Amino acid sequence: MKLHTICMMSAIALFTSLAAAQHSDKEIQEDIQRHRAMAAAHEGAAKCLESGRGEKTCMEELRVACKGLALGKYCGMRHAH
Repeated sequence: MKLHTICMMSAIALFTSLAAAQHSDKEIQEDIQRHRAMAAAHEGAAKCLESGRGEKTCMEELRVACKGLALGKYCGMRHAH
């Protein structure tokens, strides 16, 4: 391939990836709301654990709060234990 062709292909690939990375204002606002909802679910789980209600109960509440909100049963947060 000629250098010119390689440069053009690289430029097109870069432009395409940058264009795909852009989000609309609506999508950004939806992401903000989703992050706040995940934070609230995890804060609720922390308060539940602090109250002494037990890990099983608190993790079940977290699972319910995270359903349909994020990846995984616990909004993407898993413990090592």
